[in-house]
Amino acid sequence: MSDTRSLPVPDGLEGDRLDAAIARLFGLSRTRAAELILDGSVLVDGSEAGKSDRVQAGAWLEITLPPPPTAPVPRPEAVPGMRIVHEDTDIIVVDKPVGVVAHPTVGWTGPSVLEGLLASGVQLATSGAAERQGIVHRLDANTTGLMVVAKSETAYSVLKRAFKERTVDKRYHTLVQGHPDPLRGTVDAPIDRHPAGDGRWAVVAGGRASVTHYDTQEAFRAASLLEIRLETGRTHQIRVHMAALRHPCVGDTLYGADPTLAERLGVRRQWLHAVRLGFEHPTEHRPVEFSSTYPADLEAAIDVLRED
Repeated sequence: MSDTRSLPVPDGLEGDRLDAAIARLFGLSRTRAAELILDGSVLVDGSEAGKSDRVQAGAWLEITLPPPPTAPVPRPEAVPGMRIVHEDTDIIVVDKPVGVVAHPTVGWTGPSVLEGLLASGVQLATSGAAERQGIVHRLDANTTGLMVVAKSETAYSVLKRAFKERTVDKRYHTLVQGHPDPLRGTVDAPIDRHPAGDGRWAVVAGGRASVTHYDTQEAFRAASLLEIRLETGRTHQIRVHMAALRHPCVGDTLYGADPTLAERLGVRRQWLHAVRLGFEHPTEHRPVEFSSTYPADLEAAIDVLRED
């Protein structure tokens, strides 16, 4: 069912393009906002306007928003290569392979951790949305490594709070282009959707607080291997912060990585792996820590660099 909203243009958007103003007001991408304008779903003072028209503070906006897409229903589906690192009555820790998302999402037709666990007969917590049962944190589809999933309702609530309160120790290794200076440091820069509305995220004033600590583990001729510790868990956080330092993750062409270097190293995705995960067990109240080795494609890239 469509949703029609009416409101005046805030003073802070005075002079903005109409598509940019719509995107900021309703949390849409610029592309989606432009589509609604072209469809005649946006009126300014009762009349249709062009997407590049400049808005005036106080002008009356009326926008008809389409119904949100229906979240996909999880279906048991085996995930080749997904390894169970630990399982007890409350939690299950998996080593996620490349090309797998955490849970089903609109527009994604590939495998997910959630569906792989359901196919294995694992009973997961039912708290939260049906398409995200048991999921307390996520990794990008092409980021490999450790994820913990809640099996009991107690584990779900305790782990969600732990991630929110930043008490979970999340360590990643990433291979970045060049050599960060200094070799060890912290990136404290807010992240939000990229103004271009093309699916990227970016360091944006007024975005959500995001903190990334990095430490160089090994330096090569054209790249550096870093250990990353996250305080926050924003979408694409490591990738965005490394790109902001002008040292994008090798293979991450979405954020400006050199495709020539990636090809030479045989890397067909961002070189990024969740190597360690530590937290207090949600019911046993003891510290637990899990680790993961590099998958073959990432290890092969390091071998090439060491040979150089």
